[in-house]
Amino acid sequence: MLKFFKYLKESKWSVLAIIALLIVQAYCDLALPQYTADIVDVGIGQKGIENAAPERMRETTYNALTMFMTQEEKELMASAYVQEDGSYTLQADRETTEKLNESMGIPILIVSMINAEPAGDGEGMPDFRGFSEMLSAGLTDEQVLVMREMVRKSLGDTGDSVITQRAILFVQEEYKNLGVDVGKIQTDYLLRTGGMMLAYSVIMMAAAILVGLLASRVGARLGFNLRERVFTKVVSFSHAEMEQFSTASLITRSTNDIQQVQMVVVMMLRMVVYAPIIGVGGVVKVLNTKTGMGWIIVVAVALIMALVGVLMAVAMPKFKKMQTLVDRLNLVSREILTGVPVIRAFSREKFEEERFDGANRDLMRTQLFTNRVMNVMMPVMMLIMNGISIAIVWFGAKGIDMGNLMVGDMLAFITYTMQIVMAFLMLTMMSVMLPRAGVAAGRIEEVLRTQASIRDGENVQDERLAQARGVVAFENVSFRYPGAGEDALQNLTFTARPGETTAIIGSTGCGKSTLLNLIPRFYDVTGGRITIDGVDIREVSQHKLRSLLGYVPQKGVLFSGDIASNLKFGGEDISDSMMEEAARTAQASEFIESKPEGYHSEISQGGTNVSGGQKQRLSIARAIAKSPKVFLFDDSFSALDYKTDVALRRALREKTEDAAVIIVAQRISTILHADQIIVLEEGKIAGIGTHGSLLKECAAYREIAKSQLSEAELEGGMAG
Repeated sequence: MLKFFKYLKESKWSVLAIIALLIVQAYCDLALPQYTADIVDVGIGQKGIENAAPERMRETTYNALTMFMTQEEKELMASAYVQEDGSYTLQADRETTEKLNESMGIPILIVSMINAEPAGDGEGMPDFRGFSEMLSAGLTDEQVLVMREMVRKSLGDTGDSVITQRAILFVQEEYKNLGVDVGKIQTDYLLRTGGMMLAYSVIMMAAAILVGLLASRVGARLGFNLRERVFTKVVSFSHAEMEQFSTASLITRSTNDIQQVQMVVVMMLRMVVYAPIIGVGGVVKVLNTKTGMGWIIVVAVALIMALVGVLMAVAMPKFKKMQTLVDRLNLVSREILTGVPVIRAFSREKFEEERFDGANRDLMRTQLFTNRVMNVMMPVMMLIMNGISIAIVWFGAKGIDMGNLMVGDMLAFITYTMQIVMAFLMLTMMSVMLPRAGVAAGRIEEVLRTQASIRDGENVQDERLAQARGVVAFENVSFRYPGAGEDALQNLTFTARPGETTAIIGSTGCGKSTLLNLIPRFYDVTGGRITIDGVDIREVSQHKLRSLLGYVPQKGVLFSGDIASNLKFGGEDISDSMMEEAARTAQASEFIESKPEGYHSEISQGGTNVSGGQKQRLSIARAIAKSPKVFLFDDSFSALDYKTDVALRRALREKTEDAAVIIVAQRISTILHADQIIVLEEGKIAGIGTHGSLLKECAAYREIAKSQLSEAELEGGMAG
């Protein structure tokens, strides 16, 4: 959870705006049930009359009511009502009106009973009609209190409800006697209250829309920033970090994991923040309804919490496992799709289908399990909610029957209860989603926290190579792969000079490509040092170092786009003429110009629409177009036929007169005319020299030569 808050720091103002809007939305949402209750109880049940204190009443009614009030209550009446034209008009604030409602209830009931035609006006009611003489003489406060107590006792448990009903009927009758249109009062109240409900609904809708918009923007911005940070971090990784995280895993972390976090953040802003607000507000509203059914809320919350606890205990481990299974499926899919030709060549389709099916089924089983858990949760939640509704209606109906509860209050109580339950339901849904998103966030953080093992020094000295010549020197260089038990390269010392070609040859696995990868700092040496023009390559920035190098990997890599964009990949300063010259040098211009669109011909992803030889020539041309000081060819001529190889090397020698050329090769024919050949054997230098000298002096080189050259070529080489 803390990870998500950390991600949201960048959008703190938007988050604060969302919280403010959610408070507004919750306030409106919580206000609507009370208005519904008012429409039912007041608008329909009480004909729109809100208070027991009439807005207007006749003088006779005023005098009759004050007879059954204490002196304090009479003073309150006198302060609240103004006499005009033989009637009294209410002119009081809300607080005074509430006090009048409390003090006028029983006096209204007594006056109603005195004016009633049948004795007692109802079963159990006292009959005050025979007290006319005493009433006309006036009552003391003590007598008033006695009479009121008699009325209260006669009402029993239904007192408040009966008093309210009688007061409303009394006010209605008084309005009729004054000629007031009671129907208009009801219509005006319904329109006014309905208008307020409509206004609150519009505000709530607008707040919800704005919250959704802001949350989506925050989520989209978060996803954008995370993808950018992960990509930037991955691009900075050396080969060691790339081997630590598989390519499939990095793709999953950059896409699926970030999508999970983005989705949960949006839902968290819309639900996790809103749920506590609506839940706490609902509890406060429920307590204010005074229905005596608060225990139902306690039972509902306890049941929901128990359900959530069970779900978390069962589903949490599966959610943590799911992302690993997605990684596994991506890995298997990637291997199969990239290796389709080999799979077909060895007729291993059935085996690979079974391997994919195994990874797919493992993920499916986990997803089915979590989905089934979720499917169980929703019906149980609905059962709890419906059970709560039934309990409220059952006990509420009893309260209505006893006169302790009004229909509108019961409806409001049901609505508030559902809001509280829905708040917990939202939190439950988030609690199910958060674990998986938490795992995804952890995997993203793992990438972001990983420090690249190859980093620029604190005091880089790029200016020392401002006029670089390109003299590459290995000084007693050793290298060991992370976690390996022995060195892959040991004590290598040689120098590659501008205008010369340095070739590296040896048996498979002897460390040729590893040696080449040390120069651009794909790995750092573990012993000794590599210098360019006498400057340790670790003392300059990686950008500066690599700007001096033209690297052609063992496996040609092209990018989607056109031929021109690939050849100009080395920098924006490469002109069309430089690009075309590089293509001619790499013997690629002929097949490029034969295409209808020439240099603007499309290159598909991975260069799958060109042959292996064409891909190698384009890769070589890309390096040449950069005009580097040092060329690095990692067995980059293997896919070329002998004629093209010879022509390319001849053209390349003319193009690289001022640059050092280092070639890793498997074929001796490629390096016959190299200025120096370095023979590697088990990570050590077995010999350095020209082709002729090595044939005479280096046994390892002779073994390689014997396997590739004829006797005549061997004798000619030794003679030369």
